[in-house]
Order: sequence, then C-alpha cells, then structure tokens
Amino acid sequence: MDTSAHPLVQPFFHRESSTWSYAVADADARRAVVIDAALDFDAKSARSGTASADAIVAWLRERDFAVEWILETHAHADHLSAAQRIRQQLGGKVAIGAGIVTVQETFAPIFDFSDDFARDGSSFDHLFADGESFHVGGIAAQVIGVPGHTADSVAYLIGDALFVGDSLFMPDGGSARCDFPGGDAAMLYHSIQRLYALPDATRVFVCHDYGPGGREVSCETTIGEEKRANIHLRADTTEPDFVRMRRERDATLAVPALLLPSIQINIRAGELPPAADNGVRYLKLPLDTI
Repeated sequence: MDTSAHPLVQPFFHRESSTWSYAVADADARRAVVIDAALDFDAKSARSGTASADAIVAWLRERDFAVEWILETHAHADHLSAAQRIRQQLGGKVAIGAGIVTVQETFAPIFDFSDDFARDGSSFDHLFADGESFHVGGIAAQVIGVPGHTADSVAYLIGDALFVGDSLFMPDGGSARCDFPGGDAAMLYHSIQRLYALPDATRVFVCHDYGPGGREVSCETTIGEEKRANIHLRADTTEPDFVRMRRERDATLAVPALLLPSIQINIRAGELPPAADNGVRYLKLPLDTI
C-alpha cells in the first residue's frame, strides 16, 4: 500500500477516560472518518452526555467535511462509544473488526442478554476483515488485525497515519494489557511485529495516554520511535520476555472503572440499551462475575 499520502489528523482528548479520538480527513476531497469517539459518562450518577462527541461534530461541520466512516479499533473497556451520536449528526457507516463477533459471544452471556441481542456483528454497519482496504476521499486505507489486547482489535493505516487503538501506547507508556477475555500476550507480540514492519516514518496515533511521570499527555509518535524506545517492546525484545513482562504486569492491574457499562454499550456499536416499560434505560452489573 502507498503510504506517501498525508491525511489531515485532528486529535480530541477525552480527559475523563484518557482517550484520544480522531477526525482524519482528505482535506482536498472534503471527506473524513472519525476514530474511537467517546461518549461522556458519569459513573456515579449514570448520566451520559455528548459534549465531547459534539466537539468533533462541530470541527467537521466547520470545515464542511462529509463523514464516510465511524471507526472503532475495538470494543473498548474504558469508555462508552459515541459512534451513534456521530452518525446521527453527520451520517457515515459504523465499522469495527470482524472479531467483534467473538467478543459479543463472550460477553452476551455474562450480561444475560436476551435472544434479541444479535451476536453476529450486525449491530455494526460493516465488519472489516484483516487486510481489507477502503478509502478516505482519495487516500487509500487498510485494516490491520492486531488481536492480543482483545480478539477484535484492529489498526487503521490511512496514508502515512496509523491508528493503533490500545495495542501500543506512547513509547514511555508501553503496550496494552492482555488479561481480558480473548486477550493473549503472545498474540499481541506478533500483532505489534506487523506494525513494526511498516516504514519507520509512519505516523502512529495512540488511543490512550496517561502522561507517565507527570508529562503532558500526547498522542503522536512514529513506528521508528516505538521500535527504538517502547518500554515494553522494542525492535530487539523477544517474545518470551514480552509475554513474561505482560503477564506479570497484568496481574497487578485493577479492572477498568467503566468496563461493565462500556462493554454493554460498545458491543452494540454504541447503541444505548432499549428503554424499559417505564421509559428508563438500564445497564446491568453482574455480581461476583468479572
């Protein structure tokens, strides 16, 4: 694939979940995609909001960009997807990797979803296969399967810009945990090798940054810099060393604060649960299960 094209990338930081969302555009063609948009959610009150998503909508409208795709790198466990809000405001097709079917099949029984919940990925407009190609305006794009953090994880290579989801963080942040259902550290190692095979100059955009050491949050690095300095997986890191580090580290990590509400929404492509007879929507909390 030709990686010489240089799309316009506008990042948006969702501070409550430390999530980076992106609008990515072919400015000449006035066409854009949105990647990993976050819905506002206050876990204490169970109140949702759209201010963060609406900031993305406003930026795109101001520039008269038509949205072709609303992309998810995976079914996130730390924020609720705003994909449906983006689609309602701007149109576009909501898409994710085909591995979402495995994630739906895993979590639907945990939440005791009824038979009305489709476990075939059909809540999304499109399921991307590994290696599938698409376009953002006139800029070629490709889907790269990167399972390991989750079974459905994909990266999107749009021109010279790579959106890695949770597979990689900034070099001083390392890599994603692999202890969720369907996660596998050895699989993530091989997934990252696929990314490291891209040209060193490839721009890398991460989905999360927590400002290690108190530095300002950041979202952009390069493949060359990741290979040189990633604290978990450099170009010379062996698979056994990575797997050992990842398993030891994962054993110390707490469950993400929004895992239970996030998964219920995100495996539905960002759709909120249907309202009960009293008009209220409800999320479930499976006790002593996760």
